[in-house]
Amino acid sequence: MNFKYFVVFLFAVISFGATAQIIVKANDPHIHYMGRVDVTDSAAVLSWSGNSAKINFRGTGIKFTLRDERADNYLDVILDGKMMSPIHETKNLKLGTLIDNLPSGNHTLELFKRTEWAMGKLWLYNFEIEKGGEVLPATPAHKRKIEFFGNSISCGYAALDTEGKDRGTSTYEDGYNSYAALTARHFNAEFHNTSKSGIGITVSWFPLVMSEMYDRLDATDPNRKWDFSKYTPDVVVINLFQNDSWIVKKPDNDQFKAKFGTTPPNDDFIINAYRSFVKSVRGKYPKASIICILGSMDATQQGSPWPGYIDKAVAALSDNNIYTHFIPYKNTPGHPSLKEQQDMANDLEAFIAQKIKW
Repeated sequence: MNFKYFVVFLFAVISFGATAQIIVKANDPHIHYMGRVDVTDSAAVLSWSGNSAKINFRGTGIKFTLRDERADNYLDVILDGKMMSPIHETKNLKLGTLIDNLPSGNHTLELFKRTEWAMGKLWLYNFEIEKGGEVLPATPAHKRKIEFFGNSISCGYAALDTEGKDRGTSTYEDGYNSYAALTARHFNAEFHNTSKSGIGITVSWFPLVMSEMYDRLDATDPNRKWDFSKYTPDVVVINLFQNDSWIVKKPDNDQFKAKFGTTPPNDDFIINAYRSFVKSVRGKYPKASIICILGSMDATQQGSPWPGYIDKAVAALSDNNIYTHFIPYKNTPGHPSLKEQQDMANDLEAFIAQKIKW
C-alpha cells in the first residue's frame, strides 16, 4: 500500500481522478470518535491527548484532510489494526493524506492524537473514499467506558526518550502507549483522557489547575464546556498530586507565589483541595467507580506524605465506590518509559479486575 501526503488544493489533480469520491464529513455518524472531540459542521477539533476518529469502509483507497495548529502534533494512523507511520507535519497547512493500493475489501482506519493540547489542536475535515468504495456502519461504542484525569504521566510524556534525557517535546510523547490508553484497550473500553502535563490539584507549573480544566470540551478554551451527559464512564481514574509534590517545596516558583504567597499550604489545605476535586467528579458521575491513584514517580517513594493525603481525602467522602491505589515508585530518573508505562498499566489493570465489577 502507499501512504502519501499532499497540500489539499492539489487533491483534484493528483488523487482519484475526475470521478466523484464518497465524501464523509467530520460530523457524519459513520465516524466513531473517542474522547472529548468538538465536532462542528466544518471539522472535528481534536485537542486532548487520546482523541481519536475511526471509520470503516470498503474499497482500495481512502484520503483524509486535516490541519495541525502548530505543526507540532503526532497523529498515529492505525489501518486494519496495524500501526502505520505516524503523521507529523512541519508546516501549518491544510493537508490531504492518501492511503491507496489497498486490497479490495473491508477496512478500518483509526486516527489517534498521541500528543497533548500543549502541542496544539488538530482539525479533521473529512474522509474521502476512492471511487467504487463504500462507507460502512460505524464500529459500535464499547460497552465499558473509562476516563482519566491526570498529568504528564497519563499523557505519555517523554515515554519515547530512550536516551533518558526526559525530553517533553512532541517527538518523545506517546499517549497511545501511556498506561491510561493501555488500560483502556486492555478492558476494551471507550477512552477519555482529560490530562495535561504539569497540572496539579492545588498548584501547577502554569496558572491552570485541574478543577479549572476538567470541564472543558476544547482543552484550550475556557468558554467551551464539556456536556457531561454525553459520556458516562463506568470507571474514573484520577492520577494527580505529582506536580503539587514538587511545587509546594519551591517558594520562589511563580505559581507557588500566585497560589500561596509566601507560606506553603498545610496538610489540611492539601487534603481538602483533593477531596473537593473528587467530590466535583462524583457530582458529574454519581454512579461511577472512582479510583484515586498515585504513581509511579517520586510522589509514591518511601516516606512521601502524598498517598496519605489522598487516603484522608477519600476517607472524608465516606463513599464506598471511591478507591485509593498507589503504584510503587519506579525508582528511575524522569518520567515513565514505555516499559514503565506498561508496568503501570499491568498494576492498574490488576487492581481494577479485583475491585470493579463492570
